Amino acid sequence: MNSLDPRAQILLKTLIERYIADGQPVGSRALSRYSGLELSPATVRNVMSDLEDMGFIASPHTSAGRIPTARGYRFFVDALLTVQPLGNARVRALEGQLLPDQPQRVLSSASHLLSDLTRFAGVVVAPRKDVARIRQFEFISLAENRILLIIVTTAGDVQNRILLTRRAYTAGELGNAAAYLNEHFAGRSFDEIRHGLTDELRQLRSDMTELMSATVDAGTQAAEESATSYVISGETNLLGIEDLSSNMTRLRELFELFEQRTSLMQLLELSNKAEGVQIFIGGESGLAPLDGCSVVTAPYEVDGQVVGSVGVIGPTRMAYDRVIPIVDITARLLSNALSSNH
Repeated sequence: MNSLDPRAQILLKTLIERYIADGQPVGSRALSRYSGLELSPATVRNVMSDLEDMGFIASPHTSAGRIPTARGYRFFVDALLTVQPLGNARVRALEGQLLPDQPQRVLSSASHLLSDLTRFAGVVVAPRKDVARIRQFEFISLAENRILLIIVTTAGDVQNRILLTRRAYTAGELGNAAAYLNEHFAGRSFDEIRHGLTDELRQLRSDMTELMSATVDAGTQAAEESATSYVISGETNLLGIEDLSSNMTRLRELFELFEQRTSLMQLLELSNKAEGVQIFIGGESGLAPLDGCSVVTAPYEVDGQVVGSVGVIGPTRMAYDRVIPIVDITARLLSNALSSNH
C-alpha cells in the first residue's frame, strides 16, 4: 500500500465521506471547502491527480469530480476510518430484539436486525449440524439415464438427488444396489461410506461402480449442504439502491448467488477463522456478482467456540463507520443469546 502524506489522507478521507453521504462525484472545490485545509482548488487538483495515479480514486466520464475505487475504500477502512461504538442504551434495545428461546428464531431475528439497521441484506450462518448418518438409500429410475437417489438420514432428513449415468439400469439392478448399500453402510456417515466403498468397488462388477461412485458424490454434496445453512433477510433492500439497481444483470447474478448458497457460504465461513470484523470490498471476495458490493462479517460463538458468522451485504458505497459496529455488536449479542452462561 502506498503511504500517503497527511494532506493526501485528509483529502481522500473527505472525498470518500462526501461520496458515501450523497453519491455524487466530488470536485476539487467541494474538497477544499469540506476538508478544513487552507488549500487552493489548484493544489487540491494536483493531490487528486496523484491519488488517481495511485489507484485510490477514479474519474467517471460524465463528471469533473472523482469517486473512490475499491482500493481507495480499502485504504479508507484500514487507515482512515473512525468507528463510533454503539451506546449502552442502543445495545440494550437491540438485545431485547434477540429472543434466545429457540436457536433458529434467534438466528433469523439476528439477520432481520442486521438488515433493518443497515437497510442492506443481513445474513447469519447457522452453526454446523452434526454429521449426517445414513438410515436408508433408495433408487428410482426416472428415464433412460436419469435416476432419482433418495437418502434418508438417521435424523429423519430426506434428500433427493438426480444421478445422470452413462447407461440405463434395470429396476432389479437398482434394487440390488440399494440393498447392498443399506446392508453395508446404514448408520455410517458419507465420509465413512466413501472410505469403505473404495476397497469394495474393486470387487464389484465394473458396471455397478459408476452408480455407486455417483451415489457417494451426490450424497457427500447433500450432506455438506444440509450441515451448513444460512438465514438471509432484506435482500429486497438491495433493489432500492441505485448503485446496484442500475446494473440489472449484476443484480440478477447477486440474487442467484443468494439462491445457490455454496460460494457465499465459503466466503462467510472465512470469517469464522478470523478475529473480529472482516471487510471484503468489491473484487476481494473473489465472487464476480459481489464486484460492486462490500461484505462486512464477524464470527459469533457459543460457550467460547466460534460456530458461525453474521454479516451485511451492501454496495461498496456504504457508511462503514455505521455498519461495522452494527455487525460487531450483533455478533456479540448473538453469542450471548446462544451461550448457556449469559
